[in-house]
Amino acid sequence: MQDHGRVSFAATPRLARRLVQLYAGLVLYGFSAALILLSALGNDPWDVLHQGLARQTGIGTGIWVCLVGVLVLLLWVPLRQRPGLGTLSNVIVVGLVVELCLALWTTPGGTAARTGLLVSGIVLNGVATGMYIGARFGPGPRDGLMTGLAARGASLRVVRTGIEMTVLALGALLGGTVGLGTLAYALSIGPLAHVFVPAFTVDLPERRPTPDESAAGTPAVATA
Repeated sequence: MQDHGRVSFAATPRLARRLVQLYAGLVLYGFSAALILLSALGNDPWDVLHQGLARQTGIGTGIWVCLVGVLVLLLWVPLRQRPGLGTLSNVIVVGLVVELCLALWTTPGGTAARTGLLVSGIVLNGVATGMYIGARFGPGPRDGLMTGLAARGASLRVVRTGIEMTVLALGALLGGTVGLGTLAYALSIGPLAHVFVPAFTVDLPERRPTPDESAAGTPAVATA
């Protein structure tokens, strides 16, 4: 007889850690994105779009983060992508945190202070990316769109570049801020994610294969 109680008890601390890491990462992601926006030195491509939409409509940038997330998530349907808890939480939490931070603080006057906000925002964004992706509850809607399109045969690099160039151009036309911060983010976020995603990735136990699976050579599925 299997000791289901022991398995459940052992899994509980890991699940709790993943949930804390997920939501801490999403809050930090929203906070770091707000720092970059407040620097007024150039946003990442998606936030150029969100800010441009905000300036054209009067609806807050953080609210547009949520709305665009929902629209992007709808594009998952024909791609047969399945959102996870992290995906749905990303749509809600990040935008609300951005909106709150932008309501509380304004862009400082000095160039040094703005540069500090930009650098801090980019580094913290890399940490936040590692935290919420490493919790393994599913990618954000924008990342899932990229991987979903790539899974249909296109190069991930080409897909990512194409999507980000498109949203950057559209956001710039709408009045979003493009500048040195945009370039700095583009050059930095990859190396930062390379460091922090593995550092925060939670190991999930693999279920032992049944005798039938072992005989057939079927790999066991990792449990959440």
